[in-house]
Amino acid sequence: MIDLSEAKWTKASASQANGDCVEVAFVIGAVAMRDSKNPDGAVLVFTPGEWATFKSGVQAGEFDL
Repeated sequence: MIDLSEAKWTKASASQANGDCVEVAFVIGAVAMRDSKNPDGAVLVFTPGEWATFKSGVQAGEFDL
C-alpha cells in the first residue's frame, strides 16, 4: 500500500474554479490521482510506467471526445 499521508496534491493551472478537476500527487514509486471535489474519496494509484503511458495517450489525443 502506498502512503499518501504526506502527499502534495496539485491540479492543473488551467482547472476551472467550479472544482470539477482531478488532483495528482507524485510519491515515491507511484502517482496518485483523486477527484478534487471529494478529497477523502477513492484514489487511483499508478506505477510510473502506467502514468507515462497514460500521459502519452493524453498528449496524442487518444481521450479526446
